[in-house]
Amino acid sequence: MEAAGLAMLVLVAALLTTGLPAWVVLIGVSLSAAAVGVAAGGLDGGLLVALAPRLVGLLENDLLQALPLYVLMGALLNRLPLAGILFRAGTAAMGGHRSGPLVAAMGLGALLAPMNGSVAASVATLSRVVLPRLRAHGVPAGKGLAVVCVASTLGVVVPPSLVLILLGDAMMRAHTEAANTVGRIAGQMVRVINTQDVFRGALAPAALFLLLCLVLSWWSGRRRPMPETADTETAPAEPPLGIAGWATAVATLLFVGGLLAAVAAGYLYAVEAAAMGAVALLVFGLASRSLDRGAMEAVLHDTMAVTGALFALFVGATTFTLVFRGFGTDRLLDGLVAALPGGAAGATLGVMAMIALCAFVLDAFEIIFVVIPVLMPPLLVRVPDAVWVSVLVLLTLQVSFLIPPLGYAVMMVRSAAGAGDMMRGLVRALAPYLAAQAVVLCVTLAVPSFVHVMDPPDDPNAAPALSDEDAKDQLRSMIPMPPDDD
Repeated sequence: MEAAGLAMLVLVAALLTTGLPAWVVLIGVSLSAAAVGVAAGGLDGGLLVALAPRLVGLLENDLLQALPLYVLMGALLNRLPLAGILFRAGTAAMGGHRSGPLVAAMGLGALLAPMNGSVAASVATLSRVVLPRLRAHGVPAGKGLAVVCVASTLGVVVPPSLVLILLGDAMMRAHTEAANTVGRIAGQMVRVINTQDVFRGALAPAALFLLLCLVLSWWSGRRRPMPETADTETAPAEPPLGIAGWATAVATLLFVGGLLAAVAAGYLYAVEAAAMGAVALLVFGLASRSLDRGAMEAVLHDTMAVTGALFALFVGATTFTLVFRGFGTDRLLDGLVAALPGGAAGATLGVMAMIALCAFVLDAFEIIFVVIPVLMPPLLVRVPDAVWVSVLVLLTLQVSFLIPPLGYAVMMVRSAAGAGDMMRGLVRALAPYLAAQAVVLCVTLAVPSFVHVMDPPDDPNAAPALSDEDAKDQLRSMIPMPPDDD
């Protein structure tokens, strides 16, 4: 019955394309598979008793306190005029240059995407704030959509986003499992990574990609028509920014930049940063009278709805992985990963390819909750640098989200902007950014030390990797053998 878990994965992927909520699909498939497995004698029914303590242990995780706070920040940013003020300030700071709107849009994404919590929230904010203003400045539709697509995915790699927090927690669990395995067969003490390690590891690749994106936005803006051809009919009637607007923009830039730097440097935990950001946005909304009773009710409604969906996804993913492991499919995957050719590099490329394929039908949260727990432990047995693997996962997800026409960010932007007939222009405009992503991904693959440039000097080095034969022997030992005939 080991293949039953793979059938569960295929069924989940197929049902998610119907538009059903992910948590409903996960719980439904898990319970149905468990019922069939128990009836067929391939699954121990007593295993399901462990579900309740697993859920309690999961929800006791202190890190999850940051989840509703990040969702609240995303809901507030989608309602407050702060994003519009920052965009106007960025455009004005470029001195009227043709590239100003595109560079300002990319910079706004880099600033707000880590606070928005998810790609979907970033798309909602940037589509509402940036796209009309880009059209008003005469930016072609394809270029505007491409910039919004790319900017909305920056939160995947720029700490301390919700994606990074949840991936760091999932990788810590996977690395703990792999470290216990390595310790049993090699007698080594392995330091398990934490979320802060993933934050530091993502900084250098994220900075390189952001720099390339800003350069590409500037270059793309130079080649567009002069501002005289701007669509003045759709230009929003906005007063000059004024002293108050500039003061707000500068204060926001300093506050958000300082907050992100403090988290990345380890001076603040993610929960503290999320709480500070949420309180600051609430104070701004009340002080600027942007949050009336109706807007506040809408913000709280959105926050509760998204938070509830994410916690329901936690429950569904935990149920799924319990049944998945109950069928023994995790041992099957261990053997498959151990059998991938090319040593540690081949195993890493193979697993990243699987994650990239999953990203066409699953969003980042579903991949973190469902795919990472089953694929990462066997990979980390062969590749001990868990920080490097974590950053590769982030970069792979970001690339997958931007590949037309199935990329998650591409579909979200097209849906939000109603741009169903602009795919050709969007593909052309996205091509340079995809090339930049490929460069960053190749550099990170070829130079693993690139993710460790921000490590403190006293950090212990990662334990040496197991040889392929040792890893295969260990994985074989985890697969129960049938008893002898005698």
